Amino acid sequence: MPQKSRAHILPISAALLLLAGCGAQQPPAPPPPEVGVVTLKAEPVTLATELPGRVSALETSEVRPQVSGIVERRFFEQGSLVRKGQILYQIQDAPYRAALATAQGNLAMAQAAIRASQLQAERYHRLLAIKGVSQQEVDNADASADQARATVQARKAEVQAARINLDFTRVRAPISGRIGRSIVTAGALVQTGQADALATIQGMGRVYVDVTQPAAELLDLKEAVRAGKVSRDGADAARVALILPNGKTYPVEGHLEFSEVTVDPSSGSVTVRATFPNPDGTLLPGMYVRAKLVEGVRRAAVLAPQQGVTRDERGNSVALVVGKGDKVEQRQLTTDRAIGDKWVVTDGLKPGDRLIVEGLLNVRPGQQVVAKAPEQVAVASAPSGAKGGN
Repeated sequence: MPQKSRAHILPISAALLLLAGCGAQQPPAPPPPEVGVVTLKAEPVTLATELPGRVSALETSEVRPQVSGIVERRFFEQGSLVRKGQILYQIQDAPYRAALATAQGNLAMAQAAIRASQLQAERYHRLLAIKGVSQQEVDNADASADQARATVQARKAEVQAARINLDFTRVRAPISGRIGRSIVTAGALVQTGQADALATIQGMGRVYVDVTQPAAELLDLKEAVRAGKVSRDGADAARVALILPNGKTYPVEGHLEFSEVTVDPSSGSVTVRATFPNPDGTLLPGMYVRAKLVEGVRRAAVLAPQQGVTRDERGNSVALVVGKGDKVEQRQLTTDRAIGDKWVVTDGLKPGDRLIVEGLLNVRPGQQVVAKAPEQVAVASAPSGAKGGN
């Protein structure tokens, strides 16, 4: 090649190499990352609290003897249902039958004596008219007649008492319900006022469920009600659901009865009582359950999906939102409780905020992003030097 041609080619090659070097140092800027966002809105939500509780019988009665004697027979099966007034035990009644017969005989004697004293008083009154007896004798005859009548009343009361004691030899069920084990058998001696009950009956048609609620939660709820944030009007405000020990939900809802008026100083909690129908006897006294108490309805709650809420290094709840100019903003949140897969946010988010729920690892506060609907975000690798969290 001629010398002159080489001289023209060298400057052109140098210029091309210079342009190539400049392009390697300044590549085109990458597009803003895409994130999936959910636009928050205010909506009513029913607030419920899950608390531990115990089942107790609506009615409990200890069967005790009203008279002393030997048990002759038991008339019920242990663990069965009994009706009010049903005979449970028979106590030997021969002594009480004899006592009734004696009382009836004494009554008959008193009734005979009253007839004689009345006739005598009438005769003395006739004799007094002809001065045949003194006034003192007439007064004594009247007093004897009154005493005889009073004796008859006393003998009638004795007969009634003897009849009641005889009836008490048949020990009856004071309430309807399921009866437990019997502590006595035929041949046992029972006594009036003994310490041990013969058996215990528990009314099972309806039962109580007593749950304990922290006093702080109760105060927070009352403040929210006073502020108008939570409504306790309507039938929903008194509903209670039960979770049984096997994890299943009891098919019948209960009704909130009342809250205790004092706080337990040892636990700082308040007892809340609810009643539940128990037609098939599923709920047994002493059973441990978990109760879901409907506290009320928050009229304008902000629900944030849990995948959009994380925690910072201090353990505070935080979230990323797409703010003005499509730039990422970090918010510190105050949450009340979880409902399903969402948090009830009481501070830090407001209706209309665009909460980032997808692509959190690819963005940081202050960065510009492209907001799209969830599950439509393109998967991209995190840029070099970007933080992997909040």
